Amino acid sequence: MNAEQIRKIFADTAYVRTGGSDAELKCAEYLKDCCRELGLEAHLEPFAVDMASIRTAVLEADGEQIPCKGYLCAGSGTVEAPLCYLPHADRYTLSQIRGKIVMIDGYLGYWMYKDLLDNGAVGFITYDGNANYADFDIDQRELRSYVSGGNKIPGVNINAKHAISLIEKGVQTVKITLEQDEYVGLSRNVVMDMPGEIPETIVFTAHYDSTSLSQGAYDNMSGCMGLLGIAEYFKDHPHRYSLRFVFCGSEERGLLGSKAYVASHEKELGKIILNINLDMIGSIMGKFIVCCTSEAELVHYVSYFALEKGFAAYAYQDVYSSDSTPFADKGIPAVSFARSAPGNTATIHNSYDTAAVMKPEHVIADTDFICAFTDRMANAVRCPVKREMPDNMKDKLDRYLLRKR
Repeated sequence: MNAEQIRKIFADTAYVRTGGSDAELKCAEYLKDCCRELGLEAHLEPFAVDMASIRTAVLEADGEQIPCKGYLCAGSGTVEAPLCYLPHADRYTLSQIRGKIVMIDGYLGYWMYKDLLDNGAVGFITYDGNANYADFDIDQRELRSYVSGGNKIPGVNINAKHAISLIEKGVQTVKITLEQDEYVGLSRNVVMDMPGEIPETIVFTAHYDSTSLSQGAYDNMSGCMGLLGIAEYFKDHPHRYSLRFVFCGSEERGLLGSKAYVASHEKELGKIILNINLDMIGSIMGKFIVCCTSEAELVHYVSYFALEKGFAAYAYQDVYSSDSTPFADKGIPAVSFARSAPGNTATIHNSYDTAAVMKPEHVIADTDFICAFTDRMANAVRCPVKREMPDNMKDKLDRYLLRKR
């Protein structure tokens, strides 16, 4: 894959493609065609996802209407109550939220939502964006089913500048009106196989969906290009282990594509020796990182290998918030590659994630290093990575996957 091809793929996929949307399906078909151009055949594997269509989303603050977007899958209804800002979920502050609409900083995660329900909140407000940016963009967020557990209160998302204004003005009462149609739709994984000499398999993953404001060039069409580059390399090079490439749908909605994959391929998981995940490579700025959800020895192996290849990389042991995690949770060692850019040089999950923050030559260099690492693994007489998850990683997986607080 050369720089011209990379620029073309970025240009061809410069559109929002949220999980379960027609645009996501369009991108899935495009990736299928990219595989076909390499002389390789891919197929789509659909899976069910919760969907919703907002009919009405209104936020009023002391009678003034505030621009907002309603939370998808948060039910329908109208609620009016005092506003409570919750910058920290300590026990005292939580004891003050009963019967109120609560505004929180950051994302509405599982434990925060549980705290809101347990302490009697009747609605919620989140915000995103940046007070120092000129735009007033608002992300379209959703109340994920594993967060709500079927217990829904209405919520909206607003821009950070409006959130600041609510607190600065000392707004007393807010009213949320939310009406939507909820249904079950489809997202898809794009799957492509390259059989090897033996049935044991290395599975590659990268997600191709984006968030509601984002073209997803950095996060994560770059990773998809990396998978295409790896496939192109191994098309012309031997590999003892079989290789499977999974372009995952709906990652941004809670790793839904990779979760669906491991659930529907449960009988095959025993043959997977390693998961290699690419999520955000090739940015202009940033350091190359390698996150190993595996035995610690893999961290040392990658660190030494990077020195051998003369490639600057920082390897560490942890759980990476990407499609590697459902594989690791099944006991499959996983390694995620990324070029992690500082937030003031490349941001994600907003309208600034475009090809403008990318460098095709870095996509090529990052992919070349990942290919070199993969070649070692794919042609090993025996994969050197233990197929077991150490206790410290099991604990981190339990926390990431909300089995522990």
